[in-house]
Amino acid sequence: MSEATILLIAFITLAGALCQWLAWWLRLPAILFLLLTGILGGPVLGLMDPDALLGELLFPFVSLAVAVILFEGSLTLRFREIRGLEGVVRRFVGEGVLVTWAVAALAARLIAGLDWELAILFGAIMVVTGPTVIMPMLRTVRPSAQVAGILRWEGIVVDPIGALLAVLVFEYLVSAGHDGALGATLGAFAATLAAGSLTGLGGGWLLGEALRRDWLPSYLFNAMTLAMVFAVFSLAEGLAKESGLLAVTLMGLYLGNREGVPVEEIVEFKESLSLLLVSVLFILLAARLDLAGLQALGWGVLGVFLAIQLLARPLNVLYCTWGSSLTAGERLLLAWIAPRGIVAAAVTALFALKLEQQGYGSAALLVPLAFGVIIGTVVLQSLTAGPLARLLKAAEPDAQGLLIVGANPLARALAAAIDREQVPVLLTDTLWDNVSRARMAGLKAYYGNPLSSHAEVYLDTAGLGRLLALTSDAHLNALACSRYRGVFGHKGVFALRVSTPEYGGDRRETATTGLTAFSAEASYVDLARRFGRGAEVRRTTLTETFTLADFQTLHEERATLLCALDPKGRLEIASAEKPLEPATGWTLLSLIDPESPGASEAVAGRA
Repeated sequence: MSEATILLIAFITLAGALCQWLAWWLRLPAILFLLLTGILGGPVLGLMDPDALLGELLFPFVSLAVAVILFEGSLTLRFREIRGLEGVVRRFVGEGVLVTWAVAALAARLIAGLDWELAILFGAIMVVTGPTVIMPMLRTVRPSAQVAGILRWEGIVVDPIGALLAVLVFEYLVSAGHDGALGATLGAFAATLAAGSLTGLGGGWLLGEALRRDWLPSYLFNAMTLAMVFAVFSLAEGLAKESGLLAVTLMGLYLGNREGVPVEEIVEFKESLSLLLVSVLFILLAARLDLAGLQALGWGVLGVFLAIQLLARPLNVLYCTWGSSLTAGERLLLAWIAPRGIVAAAVTALFALKLEQQGYGSAALLVPLAFGVIIGTVVLQSLTAGPLARLLKAAEPDAQGLLIVGANPLARALAAAIDREQVPVLLTDTLWDNVSRARMAGLKAYYGNPLSSHAEVYLDTAGLGRLLALTSDAHLNALACSRYRGVFGHKGVFALRVSTPEYGGDRRETATTGLTAFSAEASYVDLARRFGRGAEVRRTTLTETFTLADFQTLHEERATLLCALDPKGRLEIASAEKPLEPATGWTLLSLIDPESPGASEAVAGRA
């Protein structure tokens, strides 16, 4: 391997990381910057040639990378998340796929002028939506929980279905002109379905048993999981071509919904790896784009994109949501959001190359046409979905829930008190013991780093409107406030000082990150120490005969006001910058120290 090749690989990796950072900073999908980088570095400037760089390893690398992405995505799917909407999701990944397929195929034939065979293949590929672009979009758009759940499930489950449909069409095209072409296609479908199901479910059962029965030490969880994904994918491919994506998706779905499997400990294995793979894949595939082919298609690309956006998707949603509990606004929003992503790009590039080898010269047009739809859907929907959701009243209402960074004992006590008030609360922590204890107490908790790329996609903020950083790590608190300020707004992020100045704390600790939680005098060190000595988070309702002044007189220095709920049940966090002014009808949640033995006697004596 020459020094130039090594330098180019390093450049692609660094460029991918910079694109992800720019996307995070501008709050836009990273695919926009990744595609632009690939197009500039490939067909425009001629700095990279993926085929020359990786040679025969290019498409095996693409296939394995997509397998990792789909496995991790399916691992996070829970059947309980779509209760009440099972029929809608089933139609989206079932009959609804046929609607999109038919419209996309007709558009490719009638507008772009592709041969019928290639148009049908293109339509099969275009049924997929992209989980790598949908998830970040959902975080920015913040649609209702029902819309978010449907789009998330559709984005992950429909990818292997689209790949399977593409396999069927490809097998028919390869067999065309020979006797028994239809039989060969049906045989390929049966073989693909059987191979994917057997290897995926079998691999999932085997890995699940190993994890449940402690056959593996914890430090091998990630390595063994990754090895199993590669093994299951490769075995399925060996049994039936293009069945690997189905296999890894079923494997992840099985593990994610099986009781007793420590999924939380293996979900994070994909985090950094997947981010790197997605970045590199988009740049490499965009660098292979044939601009001459795109120009040759002319206005046909725009016509196909508009047909998919304005006809195929609305018809699909109209059928799939018929008779559901979704509002008209939610249905219209669903009809607008369906971006295409990495799987559409990878599968198109793979089959276009194979068909060119089979003598289909015009197959080269599939790639620029697919990239035109990918770029069009991502750009248009990223820029308009948020305002449209608010206009249609399909976005989350003024969310009252609280995201607490830290699941330590103090955080769990506060979360439990808030949960009892029927306010959504979610804890997050990197320590499994804290998360486990929170879940055993009946609290929702996310295991992982809230700043991670995995949290960017899978930390569910539905119903949450504020963040409270409540850890002993001042740096993490500051970063969490900075990261989520774009989600909850500057007035929606709070951080508790780790230590007050008299104990060595920094007065500027939260100045540039968020509001100072509770009060200027409060600190994590002090509150945690008091909690350990028996202080409790107590609920107090103010009345006309028991005012805030009475509360302060009763408890004096023993009480620290943490938050309060107004008479309408809206949660307010106490802060140094904006002290609360609760009145009659408000409910206070405060950390109150136990009375000293002599205190009650003194009170009784004064009485």
